[in-house]
Amino acid sequence: MSELGQSTNGTVTTQVPARLDRLPWSRWHWMIVIGLGTVWILDGLEVTIVGNMASRLSEEGSGLAISSAQVTGVAAALYVAGACSGALFFGWLTDRFGRKKLFLITLAVYLAATALTALSFSSWWFFLFRFLTGFGIGGEYAAINSAIDELIPSKYRGRVDLIINGSFWLGAMGGALLSVVLLDTDVLPKDLGWRVSFGLGVVLGLVILLVRRHVPESPRWMFIHGRGEGAERLVSEVERGIERETGKPLPEPAGSITIKQRHSVGFGRIASTLVRAYPRRAVLGLALFIGQAFLYNAITFGFGAILVTFYDVPSSSTGYFFAVIAAGNFLGPLLLGHLFDTWGRRPMIAGTYLLSGILLFGTAWLFGQGLLTATTLTACWCVVLFFASAGASSAYLTVSEIFPMETRAMAIAFFYAVGTAAGGISGPLIFAGLTESGVVSDTVIAFCTGATVMVLGGLVALFLAVPAERKSLEDIATPLSAQAAEEASAIPSTHGVPDDSATALPRPRPGHGVTPAGTPRERRDPDWRSYG
Repeated sequence: MSELGQSTNGTVTTQVPARLDRLPWSRWHWMIVIGLGTVWILDGLEVTIVGNMASRLSEEGSGLAISSAQVTGVAAALYVAGACSGALFFGWLTDRFGRKKLFLITLAVYLAATALTALSFSSWWFFLFRFLTGFGIGGEYAAINSAIDELIPSKYRGRVDLIINGSFWLGAMGGALLSVVLLDTDVLPKDLGWRVSFGLGVVLGLVILLVRRHVPESPRWMFIHGRGEGAERLVSEVERGIERETGKPLPEPAGSITIKQRHSVGFGRIASTLVRAYPRRAVLGLALFIGQAFLYNAITFGFGAILVTFYDVPSSSTGYFFAVIAAGNFLGPLLLGHLFDTWGRRPMIAGTYLLSGILLFGTAWLFGQGLLTATTLTACWCVVLFFASAGASSAYLTVSEIFPMETRAMAIAFFYAVGTAAGGISGPLIFAGLTESGVVSDTVIAFCTGATVMVLGGLVALFLAVPAERKSLEDIATPLSAQAAEEASAIPSTHGVPDDSATALPRPRPGHGVTPAGTPRERRDPDWRSYG
C-alpha cells in the first residue's frame, strides 16, 4: 500500500484518494450510509408531521396559543430561514474544521432544538426552536454530503448519494402515516400527541448519533489539512478490514496526487473559486436547485388544499395520499440511482429534469380538462415525482462533486441555500394563492410554472452537466492545494483544473491534443469535450 511522501518545499504526495476509490463495497461503507444517511429520514418525518399538525396545534386545548396560518406560514418560513443560514454557517465550518466534527455538532443542534420544540409553551418559543431546528438540518446537508462523497468509492458515489438524499421521503411517508395515529385524540390527548411526535424524532436521532460516532473523518480532508499520517493510518486500517472481509488482496491503487498542505482556505478564495473559476458549473448548480425547488412547491405546497378544494377529500385523510406521493419520491432515486453511474450524469440529470417537467405539463392539461379524480391526480403526481426526486437528489450530488475539495461543503451550502430560499420564499408567494383559490385555471398555472422552471434546469444540464460518473473527485476538480503544490514545485499537473480559469491558456481547436504550453488540454479544461 501507499506511504505518505513528504518533500522539502511543504508538499506531500499521497495515494489516499485512489486507495479509497478502488475499494469494493463493504460493511464499512454500510456503516457510513447508516450513520450519515438516516438523518434525512428524520428530517422528512418531522417536516411532514409539522405540516399535518397545523390544524391540531391551532385548536383550543392544544397547550399552545397559535393559529394554523402561523404554523404553515411563520413557523415554516423560519424553518426555511434557519436551514439556509445554517447551511452557510456550518458549511464554512465544515470546510475549515472537518466533516466529522460538524456532522456531530449539526445533529446535536437538530436534536436539542427538536426536543425544546416539544416543550413549547408559547408561539415565540415554538418559532425560535423551529428556526434552530432548521439551522441544524441546513448544516447537516453540507457536512454529510461532503463526507459521503469523499468516503464512498467513485464507482458507487452517484447511486449512494441519490438514495441517501432520497431517503427524506421514507421519513415523509412515515410522518404522513404517524400523524394520522399520533394526532388522533382517541389515541393521545390533543395537548400531548404533537409533543410525542417531536419526542419520537429525538429518540430516533439519539440512536443515529450513537452510530455516527463511529463514522471517521474524511481522509481526503485530513491529508490536505496537515493530518496526512492520520489519513494514511485510517485508510490502511480500512483496507486491512476489507481484505479480511473479502478474503483476497486489494488491487493496487491507480495514481497519486501531490498537494501543498494547509490548515484553512479563506472565504474570499472559496467565493472566487465557485463564481470566477467555475462559472459554467455555478450556473449548472443554480439551475438544478432552483428548478427542483419550484417543481416541488408547485405540487407539494398546495397538495392538501387541492385535494380538499377540488375533490372534497377530508383533511384528515390527506395523509394517506401524501404517503403514496412520498413512496414515489423514494422509489425514483432507489431504482434510477445506478443509471447515474452507468449511463452517466448528463443523460440522467437532464433526462429526469426534462421528463418530470413534461409530465407535469401533461398533468396540468388533464387537471384543466377535468379528467382527473383525487386518486388519478395523486397517481400522476407520483409518476412526476418518481423522476423529479432522482433529479432533485442529483442536484446535491452535482454540486458536491464538481468543485474543489476545499470548497465542497461551502458549495453545497451555497446552492442549497439559494434553492431552498427560492422554494421556501418565492414558492409560497407564487403558489399559495393559486392553489387555494378554488379556480381550476389558477392551479393549472401553478403546475405549469413549476414544470417550466424544471424543464429549463434540464436544458441547462443537457449542455453543462459534467461527466463525473466513476471518476475520482480529484480528477473532476483539482484541489486548490494540488494547484498550490504545482506552483510551488513547478511540476505540471495531469489532473483537471477549473473549466473557466481566468489564467487558462486558449482552448485548442478539435484535433489538437496539447496546449501551446505542451500540457494535455484536460489540464486547462477537463470538460472541453462536454461543451460541444
